[in-house]
Amino acid sequence: MPLNNTTPPGALYLIPAPLGESGLDSIPAAAIAVLHRLEYFIVERAKTARHYIKATHPPRALQELHIVELAQNSATEDWEALLAPLRAGHDVGLLSEAGCPGIADPGAEVVKRAHLHGIQVVPLAGPSSIVLALMASGMNGQSFCFHGYLSAKRPELERDLKRLEQSALRLHQTQLFIEAPYRNGQVIETALKTLSAGTLFGIACDLTLPEQYVRRLPVSEWRETPPPDLHKRPAVFLIGS
Repeated sequence: MPLNNTTPPGALYLIPAPLGESGLDSIPAAAIAVLHRLEYFIVERAKTARHYIKATHPPRALQELHIVELAQNSATEDWEALLAPLRAGHDVGLLSEAGCPGIADPGAEVVKRAHLHGIQVVPLAGPSSIVLALMASGMNGQSFCFHGYLSAKRPELERDLKRLEQSALRLHQTQLFIEAPYRNGQVIETALKTLSAGTLFGIACDLTLPEQYVRRLPVSEWRETPPPDLHKRPAVFLIGS
């Protein structure tokens, strides 16, 4: 329900974060300027958020900032406390671990709650690994679908990959998904064994970072030229026709 008091609510700023420690240059100056004027933050992890804020050389000492972690399973009363600074008229920044808040990110629930309370939401431009991967792949950017994480066990993963491949072929739609970085090798191995030879398979890893790796090939060519070791390196995977 909308706010009903005499104090105008603050705005919730969705502040992008680098996709890796060496990716600070990918954050626009305008986003950093907003970050520097804020005193209140809702974050995924306080330690990571402080490290990021410190790297931008903020005008305030970190001890002066009010940083609250977003719990995984917040009760109703926790949400009220989380939104209290906004209700009191303070602008608040939302920070995820990497990339844009609300995109494959638990911060989306904060944005949802802000809308329910009539609080203004202001998204700021910054790196999104999903969008960057799609841009760099050369696959269909007019129609695409992001699936998050696929099944962890191999038989179910094989079925998921075939389902995405069928959607890509039937709809001419790019299918994107992610995986825990330590499982990249298993995902790539399974994909190259499961997908048809003519299907396009893309890997976008460490985007915006010096060690960035982006490649898209038919599965038949991947089988001849396997990718480098991407173990524990954040990646986005793409399937297309």
